[in-house]
Parts: sequence; structure tokens; C-alpha cells
Amino acid sequence: MGKVIAQGAEAIISLKKNIILKDRIKKSYRLPELDEKLRRIRTKKEFKLLGKASFLIPVPKVIKHNSSQIELEYIKGKKLAQYLNTSKNKSKIAKLIGENLAKLHDKNIIHGDLTTSNMILKEVECKGTLVPYLYFIDFGLGFESKRAEDKATDLHVLKEALEAKHYKHANQVWKSILKAYKKTSSNSKTVLKQLDKVESRGRYKAQY
Repeated sequence: MGKVIAQGAEAIISLKKNIILKDRIKKSYRLPELDEKLRRIRTKKEFKLLGKASFLIPVPKVIKHNSSQIELEYIKGKKLAQYLNTSKNKSKIAKLIGENLAKLHDKNIIHGDLTTSNMILKEVECKGTLVPYLYFIDFGLGFESKRAEDKATDLHVLKEALEAKHYKHANQVWKSILKAYKKTSSNSKTVLKQLDKVESRGRYKAQY
């Protein structure tokens, strides 16, 4: 294992020679056989999702994987959670977020934990011009679904993340994300209608 750069409830992320290692954590409260099976299933699912997503949007390239570990390309860029508030290109970044998410949803890929902490902005020089690429990372909670409810929930999680982490700019960024999502997705009308329902349920619960 390399240098640990992040740790969550499900996995430890480390960096080793420009390779990201994602190791799913053993859970001592589970039976060893069950724990191994769950880690294997979830690692395989994430590997498959990354493979499918790679044909649609920028994501880290999978180098290899085993039953509980995925080796990923290290993306040298700026984590959006630490950059968005000071960026002068918020509208352009928001457009990329909306486009990326729409492309995933149109192929029934749900990210599951879409926050600016799970996005990396990388600028690549092309003919003397810096072209921005927005990478979505960490598909550990992702899955495949055709349901508008799941796609709407993906959007709702993103909106809440913006309001929590980037509250001064959340409204501006969210409007640009929605505009790009509507323009890119062939199913945006149904998803956004469901999003209204998801948000109304949240408002109802907040009253009680």
C-alpha cells in the first residue's frame, strides 16, 4: 500500500507511484465469508461501472482489479470541492457537470454520491488552448437503473452538496447545471419532474 490520501467508511484510498489504490475495508462485524463476498461483489460492480462510464465521460482509467482492490489512473488536477468557490469559470464548470451527469443518466448509470469532492478538474493543452476536462471519481456507491427516481435522487444529492459546501454560489451553479442537463439529456423532462417530487418530500419532512 502507498501513502494514504483518503479514508471513508467503505474504502482506503492511497497513492503509489502515480497509481491510485482503492482497498475495500474488511468489516469485523460481518462473517468473514460474507464480508469477502460483499467486498468482491462491490469491487466488481464499481469496476464495471467505471468501464461503462469511460465511454461516456472522463473517469479514471482502471489499470487492474482483484476481489477487494482497484488500481486506478491518478488524475493530476484540482479537486472541485477545493476550487469551485474561487474559480472564475463557474458557469463553464457547471455546464460540464450537467453534461457529464446527463450522459451517465441517459445510459442508466447512477453515480450514487455525486459531490464536488468526487470531481476533479484537469486542464489539457490543445493547440495552444487549455481545454477543461471534468472527471467524475469514486463510483463505489454507484449502480445501474432506468428509474427516474434514482436519477432525480442523484441530482438532489448534488444540489444538497452544493448548498452545503458552496452556499454562496450554489444557486448560480445549480441553474447552469440544470440548463446543461436539460440540453444534453434525452429524458430530462421526466427526471426533472421527478426531482420536483423528491424535493417536495424533503420539504414536507422538514416541517415535522
